[in-house]
Amino acid sequence: MTNSSPSESLSFSQAIAKTQSLMDKMITNKLSEAEIEQEISSIVKTKNGGRGFFVAYLTSDMSLADNPTIGVINGLKSSPEVVSKLLIKNWAMSSAMIITHNRNNDQNNAEGSQRVCRRTSNLIEQVKSELIQTELQKLQATISTGQGDYQDFVTRWNYDDEQQQAIQKAIAKFFN
Repeated sequence: MTNSSPSESLSFSQAIAKTQSLMDKMITNKLSEAEIEQEISSIVKTKNGGRGFFVAYLTSDMSLADNPTIGVINGLKSSPEVVSKLLIKNWAMSSAMIITHNRNNDQNNAEGSQRVCRRTSNLIEQVKSELIQTELQKLQATISTGQGDYQDFVTRWNYDDEQQQAIQKAIAKFFN
């Protein structure tokens, strides 16, 4: 159990560093799927850990996040409450940022946001959690009504109508 207590106090930056180290080991096939699952489970058990994991994993230039292994998926499933909310927020943010970057004629960052959006959508589909579906419904309700569980999130990031419509359109694909 000594592995679990350090992760409980992981800072955001420590979680990023731990995830980058993990991905380096994964890319060189130095870990089994069970070891990958355990490492990810220890990182994502807290909000800061989960935030750091997703920042490093989803934005990486490595192709690991394009085809997550069973160890990755099971590691994410180990903390459904933390992971479901962070997946939804990462996915909504990347969907909205595509528009922002396109408005600014920043094709490089638009492509990066598209990659994060695609990777996050893939994780949402593979994790297949009722909690994720619930969070998607909460986000959809917030955008539709202008109030709800995700209103602070939408307000904090100052998503305009076009960005909110893009998020709504993206949400719809999960309910078809």
